[in-house]
Amino acid sequence: MQNSLHTKSPFYLKKCFLCFLFFWSTVPSFGFTGNTDSTRNSTLEDAAEYLRTLPKPDSSIFWPNIRPEYLLENLQLYVQRPAYAFESRNTNFCGYTALSFVTLDHDPLGFVKLLVQLYKEGKAQMGRAVFEPSEAVRNMAGNLKYKGMLDINPATQMWFLTLADHFKGYLNLFNKRYDRGDENRMWAATNFAKFNRMLRRLFDWKVEARGADLVRPSVDDIYTFLEKKLKKGTVFLYLNNRLLYKKKHVATRFGIPTHYVLLLDISHENDIVHITYTDGARKTSQQISTGLLKKIIYGITFCTERK
Repeated sequence: MQNSLHTKSPFYLKKCFLCFLFFWSTVPSFGFTGNTDSTRNSTLEDAAEYLRTLPKPDSSIFWPNIRPEYLLENLQLYVQRPAYAFESRNTNFCGYTALSFVTLDHDPLGFVKLLVQLYKEGKAQMGRAVFEPSEAVRNMAGNLKYKGMLDINPATQMWFLTLADHFKGYLNLFNKRYDRGDENRMWAATNFAKFNRMLRRLFDWKVEARGADLVRPSVDDIYTFLEKKLKKGTVFLYLNNRLLYKKKHVATRFGIPTHYVLLLDISHENDIVHITYTDGARKTSQQISTGLLKKIIYGITFCTERK
């Protein structure tokens, strides 16, 4: 009799291997960990005043394709229209986008100063993360094309590429070094444990995580759970957004989570749940059943200040 292993397709074996990596890497993502303080450290007005007095920096030897005047225009967009500063299409940057909304809300002055330092010195520190992006990343920033508003936002290109270069998870195991086009590939992907690790290292917050990449959170009444958490802190959702709306660039056939959003509001009427969340540059509202809400959520991340 032929060995059963040889009857399995290469895709089946690859899927099994990825499942093994998932279970090996995601266990630490549950429970409270880290330090927190989700209060605001500065305001958009503080950041705007800083930019008004900031002299135009010299061209950076570290970021040769980012002109200083375009960098400053992008930083101005952060304080004028924050959502559009982070919009991108056809990339795996959604996890970094969701995180960036909170970064800018928590300490916009500190965030703008961080990007100015990164541009001038080629390295910078935020929380416990010390960023020193690779030469390949530094040469690409400013050159990304066909990514929507991201094309004309070089500071955001610098920031997203730096985050993807610094933080790694099991999805990045076979593609750790940037090559042209990797913003669309697994090099930039963010699994759930990696997303929560970024929050813990970048912010002085408590972070509670429920759920996983392939296993939905064990919450009986998910609406009540989210409503209570949202009243006390910041809530991120890790979604299978193909069940909400189709995206042409998504090729996978499987019901898996692919998208991170920042939950802004939730309410319900009978069996219909109203949710509002940030999704790229959009403030999106959806009306869905409680059953679909439970079906689309694979991860819930809840951040609070340290008491």
